[in-house]
Amino acid sequence: MVRATLAGLRVPAVVSHVSAAVLHDLPLWGLPLRQVHVTRQPPARSGDEGRLRSHVARLAPEDVVLVDGTAVTSVARTVLDIARAVPFPAALAVADAALARDLTSPEELRAALDAGAGTRGSRSARRVVLAADRRSESVGESRSRALMLDAGLPLPDLQVEVRRPDGTLIGRCDFGWREHDVVGEFDGRVKYGRLLSPGQHPGDAVFEEKRREDALRDEGRGVVRWVWAELATPGALIARWTRALDRAR
Repeated sequence: MVRATLAGLRVPAVVSHVSAAVLHDLPLWGLPLRQVHVTRQPPARSGDEGRLRSHVARLAPEDVVLVDGTAVTSVARTVLDIARAVPFPAALAVADAALARDLTSPEELRAALDAGAGTRGSRSARRVVLAADRRSESVGESRSRALMLDAGLPLPDLQVEVRRPDGTLIGRCDFGWREHDVVGEFDGRVKYGRLLSPGQHPGDAVFEEKRREDALRDEGRGVVRWVWAELATPGALIARWTRALDRAR
């Protein structure tokens, strides 16, 4: 859709926003893909014409890269453009993934943020940049952390290793509130799908996960688990997290 739309443009433009994220192969959750987003330099005019959404902004040379011969905003600029315009959880998922895949760095994000200081949505973008973390391994984990931030919960560490007193590893957990001896696990279907070991059956993976949870509890850790569907009812999920931390206290 992006390439077909670009082919019909009379005035060249740079692919940007969610369309740039698509070409950079960044995960998009909850963001509409009905329009192709492009950015042109002033004095061009912004516009919203059916399948095309035109933005007007100054792009520095470092803000533009080529993806398969197509001019696209850089990953850092794309993350910031999205962060200025979409809800926090969706923007955080994009920023986390960009960092996790080494497509950009915290330093590049901060530089892009400083370059756009004072523009519309800068406060929202700053919040995303400060919260972004390369250790997040999925959109579900990013959405979970966004809920925790919005709820004002104590922030957990990410990808926490839990070991027995003799130093042997029990497992690595998605979230860990060390001061509360509580760990959290987001159970996306991916854990029991494409991340299976060769020859491993999903039922075997579930059984191993149960044994690991038992071992965590044996070491005095509280364990709280949640799935994708629960992210759609944040009030109930936040209450579960709060109860788990309160029990630990």
